[in-house]
Amino acid sequence: MTNNSLASTTSAWTGMVTIDDTALAVTDTGGTGTPIIYCNGQFATQGYWKRVLADLGTDYRHITFDERGRGKKSQLSTDYSFEAAVRDVDAVLEARGIQHALIAGWSYGAFVGAHWASRNPHRALGAVLIDGAQPHDWLDDAMEQRIRKLFKRLSPLTTLLRPTGLTPRLSATQQAECNIELGKISREANLGPVLDNITVPTRYIVASGASFGSHGDEQELIRASLDNVCARNPHIRISAKVPSNHDHILRKDFHAIADAIRDITPSHH
Repeated sequence: MTNNSLASTTSAWTGMVTIDDTALAVTDTGGTGTPIIYCNGQFATQGYWKRVLADLGTDYRHITFDERGRGKKSQLSTDYSFEAAVRDVDAVLEARGIQHALIAGWSYGAFVGAHWASRNPHRALGAVLIDGAQPHDWLDDAMEQRIRKLFKRLSPLTTLLRPTGLTPRLSATQQAECNIELGKISREANLGPVLDNITVPTRYIVASGASFGSHGDEQELIRASLDNVCARNPHIRISAKVPSNHDHILRKDFHAIADAIRDITPSHH
């Protein structure tokens, strides 16, 4: 692995990075800017970040990738676990010769970003967590059943859209299991210590209203947990509470996300 200094120049690159039994589609804009790796929503693709990348421009070296079985090119795997998703961040950074990076994550990707930053204090330059990684005990037996039913009901539509890359190539059961596992990772007893352990500048961007599959004020109850997180850890702050909802935040409030990234970029201080 090469230890890229922040000032080194790298050419733009698009290709596949192999890890475990699979390969991930990766895009690296290259350049001389601060490296930043983006972690997608659970079933989203790297294209969701395009407005954030455009806002930040060439001051950054942007690394985006599609998780296992997501997008058009990333290959299938026998392991869609959360731990695999965290390992994939390391694999992509290693393949691109990047030792130190900012990390940004939306939704599921925010949990991945929080875990990676917490576990890699000497490699993470900072983290921006977008409407995710909020400790809350929202998973119970009734919610687990609701998740399984939702993905089963959506299965005909998601299967139809698979060739477009808009929906994952995971089965309804695999998608439900990913979501249920995230519910366990979200629990205060599990996520609280991970966030308390973060020692790099970390900023939350918080959405408003509901998200796909949620009811009433469920999302707002989950978001309220961040006050305690920030009170316990001086490295963590809420950068902005934006008007858009969970599903539209990258499209509508990209400027607030870009501002949070600028705020924690070492060279910008």
